[in-house]
Amino acid sequence: MRLSDTIESFIKTMLTQEEPEVELKRNELAEYFGCAPSQINYVLATRFTIDDGYVIESRRGGGGYIRIVRVIQSGSKFRYLIGERIGETIGEVEAGKLIGQLEAENLITSCEADIMRSAISSQALSVPIPDSMKDALRARVLKAMLTSIARKNREGQASAKKAPCIPSQNGVS
Repeated sequence: MRLSDTIESFIKTMLTQEEPEVELKRNELAEYFGCAPSQINYVLATRFTIDDGYVIESRRGGGGYIRIVRVIQSGSKFRYLIGERIGETIGEVEAGKLIGQLEAENLITSCEADIMRSAISSQALSVPIPDSMKDALRARVLKAMLTSIARKNREGQASAKKAPCIPSQNGVS
């Protein structure tokens, strides 16, 4: 068995029905398998893609990690949205249309839609950076929110069944 196959198998063994996401440290994994961290990157990039039903989140630096999330419920819709429809950048109008579509298809609640619209709005992103950077930031924020919703849906808390989003009287939920 090739090293890439062994690494893939090891990670997939960690991803079970009970644990559909796993957090790893790239360097520790490379050390465990006696390979370069780039080998781990290769396996993640080729065997844990959005088309295969996985979302990879990573944080670089000393406390960095790689989180692999298996998307199940509404998986093909979310895989398409995260991987292709949003892409590396997305404009505010296009993002708003996408959010409206998700709400119309009952994949997100109206409260989630409102929060998403607020988070990607030009008002929220009114910082002195080029529009292209704002669109890239908007895409990353939207992908993170969709990943979170997909994770919650996978855990059996379908959006349509959640309690309405109503703030309490004192502003604390």
